[in-house]
Amino acid sequence: MSQSLHPMLNIAIKAARAAGAIINRGSQDLDILKVTHKGPNDFVSEIDQLAEAAIIETLLGAYPGHAILAEESGREHGAKNSEFTWIIDPLDGTTNFLHGFPVYAVSIALAWRGVVQQAVVYDPNRNDLFYASRGRGAFLNDKRLRVGKRTRLADSLIGTGFPFRKGDNFQRYLKMLEVIMPACAGVRRPGAAALDLCYVAAGWYDGFFETGLQPWDMAAGTLIITEAGGLVGNFTGEADFLYQRELVAGSPKIYGQLVTLLAPFTRVIKSDKADEVAPTQAPAPDAAMAALAARLSEPAPAGDAAPTEPAAASAPAAEQAERKTVRIRKADLPPADPTLSERPRGPRHDGGGQRGSGKPAPGRPLPIKR
Repeated sequence: MSQSLHPMLNIAIKAARAAGAIINRGSQDLDILKVTHKGPNDFVSEIDQLAEAAIIETLLGAYPGHAILAEESGREHGAKNSEFTWIIDPLDGTTNFLHGFPVYAVSIALAWRGVVQQAVVYDPNRNDLFYASRGRGAFLNDKRLRVGKRTRLADSLIGTGFPFRKGDNFQRYLKMLEVIMPACAGVRRPGAAALDLCYVAAGWYDGFFETGLQPWDMAAGTLIITEAGGLVGNFTGEADFLYQRELVAGSPKIYGQLVTLLAPFTRVIKSDKADEVAPTQAPAPDAAMAALAARLSEPAPAGDAAPTEPAAASAPAAEQAERKTVRIRKADLPPADPTLSERPRGPRHDGGGQRGSGKPAPGRPLPIKR
């Protein structure tokens, strides 16, 4: 690589290539691999576990004080309270891998205080290395990446992922497809979200959307997109997407059009949070309400002439309720006296000043000179 890379990015690339070598060797003997099920249609092979172990060993060998969030082992390894967290998917697209379908990748991201700073996605089949450092651009091998230039969704190719786990809302996804498919040039679903996001960064896709994603599926790919000039967010366009299990990505023009279409399908409902807070704000106990009613029903002291606060507050309201709007027409006004406008201007003779003295009465201002 011609350009100098961040030291942490260099370590991530080293770890990704080590995992890629394990995956490539495993792809030669798929029939003898041990495969277990995390759930219906959710597989994990011994290659996933071996690749993850190689990645963690490489990262912690260089940065033993960092935390780890990995797909297979979770937060079992690494420091527990570090500001640096490596987010790892050792084999994104396990089902593709087990069937010999050559679309899968290694995904590694480094987050500092919750914000992704370094990202690597490695495709061992094509030896394609996508990587990015925050503020320094995104690259495929040594080539700078930029998102596509299309501005119309009707001309765009959109990537997605289908729900496959038990409990996923398939009908909801079909409704999304009913909206998106007629609006774009085509929809693709290869089955590896990390690579899908890199394809958006490379301009091969113009946009992408999916639900049910985990942080390790999208942490690296989303930084690569933003460093290539694209936008990422949840279905309502907000940047808080990493733990929301829904994602929209694309070039700026296409991203905005996708958000408009997908916003009605969002699962990020803020009212849920409000419902969690509401029960803590319990109503006043019955005893307190009874005491308050008793206080309000007590007569005011005899020597206290001032009204209570509720009465004072209700008085203006009562006056306003009694007031009615009165419209005055010009025909109802008395006719103006024409002599008033014809009177000569001079000293006042209405008794307001001292007659004949030319001086105003004490306490009155001097007349304005005209």
